[in-house]
Amino acid sequence: MGKFIVIDGLDGSGKETQSLLLKEKLTLQGKKVRLLSFPVYESDSSLFVRMYLDGKLGTHPSDTNAYTASTFFACDRYISYATDWKKDIRDPDTVVIANRYTSANAVHQLSKLPEDEWDGFLAWLWDFEFSKLMLPKPDAVIYLELPPSVSLSLVKKRSEETGRKTDIHENDTEYMKKCYDAALFSCERLGWIKIGCSENGKMRTREDISEEIYEKVKKLL
Repeated sequence: MGKFIVIDGLDGSGKETQSLLLKEKLTLQGKKVRLLSFPVYESDSSLFVRMYLDGKLGTHPSDTNAYTASTFFACDRYISYATDWKKDIRDPDTVVIANRYTSANAVHQLSKLPEDEWDGFLAWLWDFEFSKLMLPKPDAVIYLELPPSVSLSLVKKRSEETGRKTDIHENDTEYMKKCYDAALFSCERLGWIKIGCSENGKMRTREDISEEIYEKVKKLL
């Protein structure tokens, strides 16, 4: 098995950018790298995910319960794994980097539940995805920590600049705040590597964040 690194964080935290930068750094070091991104929007595997995020199952995240929505995202990952990147993760010389993974359910879906149910949900989620579906477990999850106030302002700015439509997660301020609390809980419970991405309410430079991530990953490799 090769090494499997996941990068996750709230919307606007720079997951895609940091995944790409990490790939570039590792490639320059002579590593074989496969980069993944979830959900796989261009695939039929993400149909239910797209229906959910587009508001076709309800205009608020809570209209679809945590367990049901988690299943949509997990099935998208399973189909992608079975049809595409299984060979990469089994190659001992390949580093697989994923922009989002099971960790996203441990943030966005966990937040829908009362806090006294959080431990039970995480136990269910890990059993479902890694035991029942037999998806590969990451060697490390790097969580890009960003306060929701900064996250939401960056999402709004991105939408205005690109015309990209915001989804039901990004449209719900209170939901995003709950996701932040769920993320900090999951970081502690699951041993994620937390990278602070802002200082005094402003984003650190992407290069600064990238270098910190790289230093963490080097220890794993």
